[in-house]
Amino acid sequence: MGDPKEKRFAAEGVDLCYFEWGDPQHQTILMIHATGFHARCWDKTIAALPENFHVIAVDQRGHGRSAKPNTLADWSLMAKDVGALVSGLGLENMIGVGHSMGAHVLVQMADVMAHVFDRLVLVDPTITAPEAYNNPPDLEDIDPNQNPVSRRRNNWVSPEAMFAAFQDRHPFSLWQPNVLADYCHHGLLPDDHGEGFVLACPPFLEASVYEGFRSVNPFPLVERLTLPVLILRAQSSKDDVTAARDFANSPTWPGLVNICSNAREVHIPELSHFMPMQDPKRIAAYIAQPFD
Repeated sequence: MGDPKEKRFAAEGVDLCYFEWGDPQHQTILMIHATGFHARCWDKTIAALPENFHVIAVDQRGHGRSAKPNTLADWSLMAKDVGALVSGLGLENMIGVGHSMGAHVLVQMADVMAHVFDRLVLVDPTITAPEAYNNPPDLEDIDPNQNPVSRRRNNWVSPEAMFAAFQDRHPFSLWQPNVLADYCHHGLLPDDHGEGFVLACPPFLEASVYEGFRSVNPFPLVERLTLPVLILRAQSSKDDVTAARDFANSPTWPGLVNICSNAREVHIPELSHFMPMQDPKRIAAYIAQPFD
């Protein structure tokens, strides 16, 4: 589809960046990235799609080139942002594609604006077992400093230096190198306070997402969902301790497909939670294929 057009949209008081590929006369695929990522992580998946699609990929608030608020703990705000973008652009008959937290955001959107979607593809959604949402956090009490992600290295000399540091490090070593290059190249911004670059999703904000993952219970929304839904579920670990420490393991509750009235699941145990980064062509094929 060639290079995308970079565009801006003011949504819910937050300036969003989004990228657009293809002819708007074709069916739109809306793509929502995972925590800590950005819209251009989808580049290789989009390149593998047929030409007869129009694609919108969004940098969610706090990510990529979108505005940076003070916290991302309230997951409902990200859904409102992207929902406002969809309404503002007048998008309809969309295939909604969300990865990880992006899939959770997509489920929230579908609960209030199902009419704009044709179907949903949830790529290893961060929707864990129902009991995890029994005691939602008080958002005022969330301290992202408690999460080790807040201590991620933030300063880099160049995207190439970031790539060199990550290419042999798990789970990035599982990714296709060209996807990792996109992640590094588009995931850094010039450091306004010095030389070099900083992460486009600051570690403190990324940590606040993880700390707030129980802020919205998705199960009442999933139970009301009647749209056709495809769930792509990745590998999981029987060792709960290992699973909790390894972002490569699936966060998706295996029973999710049974809660959603019009869903089917494809379990892909040979791929990790980062399946679009490991096998973008395969994920593109699932997105483009009409549901039976």
